[in-house]
Amino acid sequence: MSDTYFPNVSPIAFEGADTDNPLAFAFYEADRVVAGRSMAEHFKFAVSYWHSFGQGGADPFGGPTQLRSWHEGGDAQSRARRKMDAAFEFFTKLGVPYYCFHDYDLVEEGATLAESNARLAEATAWAKEHQEDSGVKLLWGTANLFSNPRYMNGAATNPDFSVVARAGAQVKSAIDATIELGGENYVFWGGREGYISLLNTDMKREQEHMARFLGMARDYARAQGFKGCFFIEPKPMEPTKHQYDYDSATVVGFLERYGLANDFKLNLEVNHATLAGHSFEHELQVAADAGMLGSIDANRGDEQNGWDTDQFPINSFELTQAMMVILKAGGLAGGGVNFDAKLRRNSTSMDDLFIAHIAGMDAFAKALVAADRVLSSPDYQQILQQRYSSFDQNEGKAFEDGQLQLECLDELAQESPDLGRQSGKQERLEQIVWRELMRP
Repeated sequence: MSDTYFPNVSPIAFEGADTDNPLAFAFYEADRVVAGRSMAEHFKFAVSYWHSFGQGGADPFGGPTQLRSWHEGGDAQSRARRKMDAAFEFFTKLGVPYYCFHDYDLVEEGATLAESNARLAEATAWAKEHQEDSGVKLLWGTANLFSNPRYMNGAATNPDFSVVARAGAQVKSAIDATIELGGENYVFWGGREGYISLLNTDMKREQEHMARFLGMARDYARAQGFKGCFFIEPKPMEPTKHQYDYDSATVVGFLERYGLANDFKLNLEVNHATLAGHSFEHELQVAADAGMLGSIDANRGDEQNGWDTDQFPINSFELTQAMMVILKAGGLAGGGVNFDAKLRRNSTSMDDLFIAHIAGMDAFAKALVAADRVLSSPDYQQILQQRYSSFDQNEGKAFEDGQLQLECLDELAQESPDLGRQSGKQERLEQIVWRELMRP
């Protein structure tokens, strides 16, 4: 294992809840079995290549503050190689089994498509060597179809066909790299797929173009032998005023409308749910109910900032409710937990990157154990069963089974004019979640 970039950090070990060591796991124990599977199998933790090794603390108002040695000096490919060396040193010391990337995270985009493709092919060969040496795998790959100015009006939904064609070429190369690296999934995030003003937008036509583009990408990947899932990552706005993949419900409807539901599932991000005005567990539940809960991007937003802050997740109460949805759904379909999160701009020490991921992994581990206990709690089960018990027998069951007409509801209402009030017991349920979360 290399010690070139993080020489002062040893492989991160589990030390238990009483540890005072910031560079150790307090709750994440990879081999611990919860609800029939190990923690490692539940989560399939992944590190995002872009935030952790590409951006360096830059924001819309200023350049990088986290000055890393792999960002400086040499030509584009030597920088890419050093960045990859640093990334895999980090992955192996942290002990995560997966990573995720955009094509132009691995390399700097070239002056031409041919140059970009050559750089990406070379970096793919390096990554394959690193994966073989380390055992770290690719959870999913994707293409950056939003940063370059050519995509200012969208990629698949761009009104200029030449841009759509360029986006298709880029996706083809990204799919090729993903397949070559044994990627288990492929993701689409429509950062510019939407509109700023309807005055210059044919929304129906653009959505049809996006559906056709996704179908072409699917067909190409399948023809190359790709067996994994394709994921759509919803987000309501930012950078585009209104994006076509607004939230889970919007994406589910889109996939079903255009006949893509059998191949595509959802990759859901916490902060994107917040921006859409939903809780994360709501977005998860919508996807789960549609059979499309594929993967998650783990982060959180700042309640005082109305933008995508991508902070590391540490709110275990909220995460417990999210893990309850995931457990009830039988787990994630193909995906895992990717830390699409970045250090704060003023967190400049090299060990900050480890500490942030460790805290996030511990928070998920604590939430998983609590969620399993809540779902196994007789009190929780009884309250939920009792709330819907009127549909388990007699006329209520007949209604659920489709055996009643509207006139029957009218007759029953006439016979029972006095309606009681049944408590939702929300505070008791929250208490159950909190107490299970606080147990050792």
